[in-house]
Amino acid sequence: MHVLCTKEKYEMQIELRGITKCFGTLRANDNISLVVPSSTIQGILGENGAGKSTLMKILSGYYTPDGGEILLDGKPVHIDAPADAIRAGIGMLHQDPLDFPPLKVIDDFILGSSGGVLPNRRGALKEFRELAERFDFAIDPEAFVDSLTVGERQQLEILRLLWLGAKVLILDEPTTGISLPQKEKLFATLKKLAREGMTVLFVSHKLEDVETLCNAASVLRQGKLIGTVKPPFDTKALVEMMFGKEVEIESKTKLDLGQKVLHARNIQLEGVRINIKGVDLDVRAGEVIGLAGMEGSGQTLFLNACAGLTQPVGGQFCLDEEERDMTGRTYHDFQKYGVAYLPAARLEQALVPGLTLEEHFVLAEQENMKGFFIDHKKAAQITKERIDLYNIKGRPDSPIESLSGGNQQRALLALLKDPLKLILIEHPTRGLDYESTIYVWRKLKERCAKGAAIIFISSDLEEILTYSDRVMVFFAGKVTPPLDASNLTVERLGKLIGGKDWDEFAEEKTYA
Repeated sequence: MHVLCTKEKYEMQIELRGITKCFGTLRANDNISLVVPSSTIQGILGENGAGKSTLMKILSGYYTPDGGEILLDGKPVHIDAPADAIRAGIGMLHQDPLDFPPLKVIDDFILGSSGGVLPNRRGALKEFRELAERFDFAIDPEAFVDSLTVGERQQLEILRLLWLGAKVLILDEPTTGISLPQKEKLFATLKKLAREGMTVLFVSHKLEDVETLCNAASVLRQGKLIGTVKPPFDTKALVEMMFGKEVEIESKTKLDLGQKVLHARNIQLEGVRINIKGVDLDVRAGEVIGLAGMEGSGQTLFLNACAGLTQPVGGQFCLDEEERDMTGRTYHDFQKYGVAYLPAARLEQALVPGLTLEEHFVLAEQENMKGFFIDHKKAAQITKERIDLYNIKGRPDSPIESLSGGNQQRALLALLKDPLKLILIEHPTRGLDYESTIYVWRKLKERCAKGAAIIFISSDLEEILTYSDRVMVFFAGKVTPPLDASNLTVERLGKLIGGKDWDEFAEEKTYA
């Protein structure tokens, strides 16, 4: 194994001819043909369920196509497994990096190499450092993987794929869950690789990312390739290609604020890697508070504490205008008083794989399902009503894991009780397409109009600024006072997240 350094070693043209893939009656990919030359960053756009990930998984060996062929530099190849793909020079960076948190970085890096039972760790360590220096990645090879941020885990996977000989790099929604500085670093790396001859396939639903980075963009809709366009990109035209219609962005409306729903006074929290001190915040009905920061900066710790999932070591949490003291109470206690929490890990923490949509509504509607036996007729009625109300693409008997990410998020919203006073959400639109993002926020704002307040975390700075009334920025355990979102820009927010321009808050207590 050796480090690839020259353009000639990277160059490879990808050609897909008539690729078709079916799952039962669903044609996930329908006769797709596409040519991507070397030295190109090719965007792959489409709504949730358009077939983007399926096509990339065929190219990277995770799926076998039902029809069509793949050509590399004009020669037909058969890719039946990820190992075949990497041997052919194709590597895929998944939305959630495929690494092993208990391992050290260097041991994770070596995985998949052809070094036998006892790989040359010393040689791999030398080549890891050379690669990391070449791309200006500051990753300690002796650190444990679980200590890395999402952006650093992406960097590790890129280095590993290059070391294994990748000439084609596939990235599936790579800007999900990373901060603005991390995204800028990723884009700089991809542009450098493309200049050196690398073929990059960039799968995304974020138009601004594709428009900023890509030399061309191909749009998929309902399994078909609609077309390929080149810069300068027309955002409106791309949206129409993705959805087959115009999608209007709703104007931002500021609601009249109601009674106080949460009062946090002098909160102190201790996490595994970070501590937070002296945070004060009042939240009122109808208000949306955005929490911004690099992953691991403390915003998740604070959001958990607002729900009773993490206990503060100092300070006080109170609910309602009467300031009902909830300090030290459990999440179930918070739920009784109208607080709901939607975690980012939908299938791991919020939904139950193996259960159907209807079974989820049975569990969520226990108060309305009184009796020893389940009223299946009533359950079916409730499920159908919610599917229609939230426009969920699925049937009552659909296993929850069979739904797309956008439909899982809609199902989570449909499972929320009504009324609620406070909704706490991690990454409400992570992995969702343009239209689904607008739809989810429309439903959340309807909750605000009914008297709920929302506190949410997002790594998408545009989302933070578009939907928040006030924003709190977290950096290394420090927290800004709540800032008026209308006075913020992406640039200023990005600087604060990266630890710059904090002097103005040095003498201030963080209060609302």
